[in-house]
Amino acid sequence: MQQILHYPRLDTILNVETIIKNAKEPLSKNEIDRRLSKQVMRQTLNVILGYLEESGKVAILKEGIIWIYEKDITKKLRKTLAESVSWNDRNPI
Repeated sequence: MQQILHYPRLDTILNVETIIKNAKEPLSKNEIDRRLSKQVMRQTLNVILGYLEESGKVAILKEGIIWIYEKDITKKLRKTLAESVSWNDRNPI
């Protein structure tokens, strides 16, 4: 297990998210670092990318890092689940 020396701030995480989300092509870690408005330690960037990958927002491929999270899908899933729960309440098994 890797020891984390510095945890990222929320604004840094949001900046990395925005850069990846707005990219038209897969980005390398170096390119993400260049596009950030402030300097970020490589270990901190690795922690952010690990978090984004674990949460299903990015995919880290050999071509680079791409945004895969689709907000509309989760909205549709929540609506479907809510409808399913309300249907089950009306029709108990």
